[in-house]
Amino acid sequence: MDRKNYIRKLNARFEGVAPQEVLRYFLAEFGERVALSSSLGLEDQVLTDMICAVDAKARIFTLDTGRLFPETYSLIDKTNMRYGIRIELFFPDHTLVEKMTSTKGVNLFYESIEQRRECCRVRKLEPLGRAFKGLDAWICGLRREQSVTRRDMQTVEWDEGNALIKVNPLIDWTEEQLRDYIKTNNVPYNVLHDKGFPSIGCQPCTRAVAQGEDVRAGRWWWEAPEHKECGLHARN
Repeated sequence: MDRKNYIRKLNARFEGVAPQEVLRYFLAEFGERVALSSSLGLEDQVLTDMICAVDAKARIFTLDTGRLFPETYSLIDKTNMRYGIRIELFFPDHTLVEKMTSTKGVNLFYESIEQRRECCRVRKLEPLGRAFKGLDAWICGLRREQSVTRRDMQTVEWDEGNALIKVNPLIDWTEEQLRDYIKTNNVPYNVLHDKGFPSIGCQPCTRAVAQGEDVRAGRWWWEAPEHKECGLHARN
């Protein structure tokens, strides 16, 4: 079966199916060749809870860019203790960070979209490539309502750039569903979510948003909405 038909059949299979069922399928089908790439946001905390209920030994990793909020680091510890797991941490190559910051400054991302993307490439994409080694699929917490760049995403996609199957079990979920699940299941989450931060990334690139603003309005707020991706979720 060619890849396009395979992805199409998977999406047909999981149409209207609960995220837990999607996760059970991929964890059973791919085993150690699938992992959750966690940003430690609400979505990924929900997925962590669901995954650990199926297989507490499933692989979960996150990217430590070196510019995260203190609250995010605290959440890593809380999550590990809550589920008895050890989230893998991948750091950027220090030589690349040193070269970038010594030539363009520590806050180069404010200067232009190109420099912001370079920072994301060094701090996120390079370590992500190392995290992907040995995988055939990766699980993400993307949702259609998050931003204009994600409205046409599917439950299962082919990630051409990384040559992996990309799984989005929560693609149709709303923020209300996320919060209800977290409250009902006592899932640990970043306390910044209660302080006006619906989407949390690196500290210098994230701000609180006003009521009624888009959930990703606080991410790279100086850029137009259609540019607000770091490259982790580039489309074909």
